[in-house]
Amino acid sequence: MWVIIIFTLVSVFLELPTDKKITLHTPKLSFINRTITIDKTLGEIIGRDTSFRKGLDLEGGVGITFRADMKDVAPQDRDSALMAAKAVIERRINFFGVKEPLIQTATGNNDYRIIVEIPGLSDVDSAIGLIGKTAQLEFWESGASTSAALNNQTDAPLFAAQFLGNNPKKTNLSGKDLQDASVTFDPQTGDPQVQLQFTPDGTQKFADITSRNIGKRIAIVLDNIVIEAPTVKTEITGGPAVITGGFTTDTANQLAIQLKGGALPVPLSILEQHRIGATLGNESIQKSIFAGALGFLIIVIFMIVLYGRLGMIASAALVLYTLFVLALFRLIPVTLTLAGIAGFILSIGMAVDANILIFERMKEEKRYGRPKELALQLGFSRAWTSIRDSNISTLITSFILYYYGTGPVRGFALTLAIGVLVSMFSAVVVTRTFLRKLYKFIL
Repeated sequence: MWVIIIFTLVSVFLELPTDKKITLHTPKLSFINRTITIDKTLGEIIGRDTSFRKGLDLEGGVGITFRADMKDVAPQDRDSALMAAKAVIERRINFFGVKEPLIQTATGNNDYRIIVEIPGLSDVDSAIGLIGKTAQLEFWESGASTSAALNNQTDAPLFAAQFLGNNPKKTNLSGKDLQDASVTFDPQTGDPQVQLQFTPDGTQKFADITSRNIGKRIAIVLDNIVIEAPTVKTEITGGPAVITGGFTTDTANQLAIQLKGGALPVPLSILEQHRIGATLGNESIQKSIFAGALGFLIIVIFMIVLYGRLGMIASAALVLYTLFVLALFRLIPVTLTLAGIAGFILSIGMAVDANILIFERMKEEKRYGRPKELALQLGFSRAWTSIRDSNISTLITSFILYYYGTGPVRGFALTLAIGVLVSMFSAVVVTRTFLRKLYKFIL
């Protein structure tokens, strides 16, 4: 019961307006002799934006057209390079937290373009920098004086000579050996930093580099600029590398995203940037909300007419189900398109299926002369296999739609899958708990 209460309070809390300040005053506490005041918005309390995210069809967004420079790519490899660049852009946008972007390629007359449409984005400049930047990571070390002819200084990174001398040498460790990049904080100063985790092969390369450079500097180079050149104190055989350098949390996060997304295989230039208006807008949202409310009301009336007090219990569980699903949409977060809203409304209707199966099994057990409490237990246990199998089949379908679909289809599949999972919890946990507490009065 406490689990349901906690989930309900959290869900109600998340449904509060995100742009309004929440003010809480406590009475004076005798042992500290002062009041405690919380005067923040919901987003400030949680540390993230919990408003609903809308798709291109409901909110619009930004459209950016990039041209890929293929002059250094062989003609037979250009199509694959364009698709690779598209994949990198999609990964970066998803790491950035923007879901369901529309990304297309266009070719013709030796012109290669990538068209990106991003829903609900306000900081366009950050998105452009994130998408278009190459983020090529390299590691350089000091070279021997005899290798001057092999290391052309015009190819050396900016500031490399300052840290590595006149003969900097590029190592065989690069961004291709990177397995993960994440934002951490220096335990001593609290400053943001980017932690690099290498692949097994990259870990061995890093160990070799540090072993031969003890007491020397290794330059970490991003986009041909030295961003850090730490001195190696000891061989590092298994630990990750850390990039520091006056990052803010946002800039460290952007760098981690760029590195995780991978380097772009070809340079991109911006051809066009424009705002995209909502193709459906608020009218469609209002109609969808009305349809959902009407469907919810009809289901409640149906359940109460058919099952009486049991139907009232199922309706109360359905209210909690709706709160839980909407809270998950905010927390995950889910980008809501009209198709996604349709999936949610469909899941409301499906949420009572499990209750109907349970109630019918309970009625059968009572007809067999079972006591009320035993009928309740048998109703749940014998209906469970049917509930499980029917919901698993829906989840399999949702997974296939999400994996192979794009845009609104994926939104529909995701909201439907979340709805099915929460409906199983609602029927098996919420409804069961209510019936156990009230079975003497309603059975």
